[in-house]
Amino acid sequence: MFEVGDYIVYGNNGVCKVEAVGKLKAPGMPKDKLYYTLSPYNSKGSKIFTPVDNKRVVMRPIISKKEAIELIKDLKNIDLLAVSDENRIEEEYKEALRKCDCKELVKVIRTIANRKNSRLKEGKKITAGDEKYLQMAEEYLLEELSIPLKMDKEQVKELIVKEVGNF
Repeated sequence: MFEVGDYIVYGNNGVCKVEAVGKLKAPGMPKDKLYYTLSPYNSKGSKIFTPVDNKRVVMRPIISKKEAIELIKDLKNIDLLAVSDENRIEEEYKEALRKCDCKELVKVIRTIANRKNSRLKEGKKITAGDEKYLQMAEEYLLEELSIPLKMDKEQVKELIVKEVGNF
């Protein structure tokens, strides 16, 4: 169980801070069920209430500083997504994002960067879908890395570029 003050990843809401753990005093709510009150990191003033035993949404602690540094050093060695069918590419992106895992986010970013470079060589632009999922994956990754590294997202991005260049 998470504690008040913990930072966690809560599904596609991204990083959230646990503000409270307890029973909700609202009409129609079970009296014996524990809930987390979460504050989304990227949406100040918002609150999420979710059962402690929620199995439908990924809830996990954010990575540690050591894990964040190791991930950044290993970025270039993380594989691309295995895309077998071009018509399923968007589904592949969605599936990777649903896992709420930093390495999966890097796979999405590296795959789209690779596709973008190929398209640019052919004189084409990045597709709107690729652009959308690239922004989502980058946002989720930079947000999670920013907390253990005690940096803002832009500083994390600069650190990544300094360490390994572009993905």
